[in-house]
Amino acid sequence: MNRTKESRTTFLRSWLLWTAGFLALPLAGFAGSAVIGRVDGPLAALGGGAIAGLIIGAGQTLTSSGRLQASKWIPATVIGMSAGLFLGAAAVNYRTSLADLALMGAITGLVLGSAQALALPRQAHRRWIWAAAMPALWALGWTITTLFMIQVGQQFIVFGASGALVVTAITGLLLQALLPFRAGVRRAGFAPSAATA
Repeated sequence: MNRTKESRTTFLRSWLLWTAGFLALPLAGFAGSAVIGRVDGPLAALGGGAIAGLIIGAGQTLTSSGRLQASKWIPATVIGMSAGLFLGAAAVNYRTSLADLALMGAITGLVLGSAQALALPRQAHRRWIWAAAMPALWALGWTITTLFMIQVGQQFIVFGASGALVVTAITGLLLQALLPFRAGVRRAGFAPSAATA
């Protein structure tokens, strides 16, 4: 019974830490917008996506409780976010209606999720689930941000804090399902031993 309680506490702590990392998304958006301005063309999408991907990838690595390897996760997030935003924004012709942003989010999430899935440690055998979930989650993030009456017409790079909180909380549960955090197994890329499996 104590082991079960300890396991739940360990999970809760790692999930709360990951969820607190939602702040990386609005910070990434602010940083990208400060450098490139609005996402109103291909170069802005590529550059803004790369800047945002760098900050998001670093934030997720720091809050992953050692499960993600920075040297793989950050470049994958930079590439996925840059290419995804480039394709997604172009697909909707840089428009910002709810339907357009949801579609842009889905396309961004498809590319980003696929890149990140490849960067998951080798013990995450069902990594395709991460790739499959990201289009829906990024569409959800943009939907929540739009419904919260955020001024999305300013052509932001990333959805706002409201969407980021929900998406990050859900991805924290997904990460735990694919790559459970166990005390004593803290470094990404190392499979758990038989004693901790």
